[in-house]
Amino acid sequence: MAILPILRFGNPILRQKSKRVSSIDGTIQELIDDMIETMRDASGAGLAAPQIGKPLRVIVIGLPGEEPFALINPQIVKKSGERDVVEGCLCLPGYRGEMKRAVSVTAKGRDRHGKEVRVKAEKLLAQTLEHEIDHLNGVLYIDHLQGEDSLYKLHQGDPP
Repeated sequence: MAILPILRFGNPILRQKSKRVSSIDGTIQELIDDMIETMRDASGAGLAAPQIGKPLRVIVIGLPGEEPFALINPQIVKKSGERDVVEGCLCLPGYRGEMKRAVSVTAKGRDRHGKEVRVKAEKLLAQTLEHEIDHLNGVLYIDHLQGEDSLYKLHQGDPP
């Protein structure tokens, strides 16, 4: 496993629509392991393959206190409600933005073994699924901000 460099805002790969994964082979397994290690090292809640320069439809999520998991070719099939959230991104460190996300989402995709799965999520997990799946479509959280005042720079000592 390896810790990979995370692309920064402005890199054109972050704006590309990612390619579907057609075969879950050893290369994809290694990618998932590297993504989990990279996410943990960066203290992130999730990571999408484009963030490490791989325009593939693969995400990993690892919420605090929970076992990380991967979704391959994920898509959101249902959203409900709307709530105000503060969000950040490993590609734009030191900033947070205020925006709206769904209260709950249902996503489907394949797990790392190729089995089709559905994830029903609320709160932080729902937000993380939306955020990471956005990355696969070339969308960044700053695209959801309701104005320039919604983005702010963290100060020294603020929580990450």
